[in-house]
Amino acid sequence: MQEQDNEQRDNQQKNSLIIQEKGELLAKHEIVSRSMAKNLIREAIEGMKNAYTPYSHFNVGSALLTKKQKIYTGCNIENASYTPTNCAERTAFFKAISDGERDFSAMAIVGGKNGIVSEFCPPCGVCRQVIREFVDPKSFLVILARSEEEYLVFFLEELLPLSFGPENLNQ
Repeated sequence: MQEQDNEQRDNQQKNSLIIQEKGELLAKHEIVSRSMAKNLIREAIEGMKNAYTPYSHFNVGSALLTKKQKIYTGCNIENASYTPTNCAERTAFFKAISDGERDFSAMAIVGGKNGIVSEFCPPCGVCRQVIREFVDPKSFLVILARSEEEYLVFFLEELLPLSFGPENLNQ
């Protein structure tokens, strides 16, 4: 158990650092300040309260930050036929896109059974691809949180390596 905890801590530390061109290390949360990360996490938790999950009872909330520092929240919305269900991440992106936003910096995601944040909740494959449509995967940050104090930070390209994006269609 101790070995597993140490391995998880090492992975978290590795995943929370960015190697700069000159070789120095920069914490990913410094790209989006710690206070902004915590604010996004709070907003995601607040957004999770609006989740409609009568089937899975697994509520998810997200908070999307634009480069102009505007925040769009999202929640998951289930449907009895399952396929039309919409995830929190896509809800936030669709709200922002429908308002004319196109430039994004980061997103925080929280989730857990019965509305209680209990585990890291990474975006599903469909959400990763939707996010990829609108961001630079090398600079867009995804913050997975259990609380304002316990969170992991990833670049989208770490969660969706070798991704297919709009630029692939321009070749």
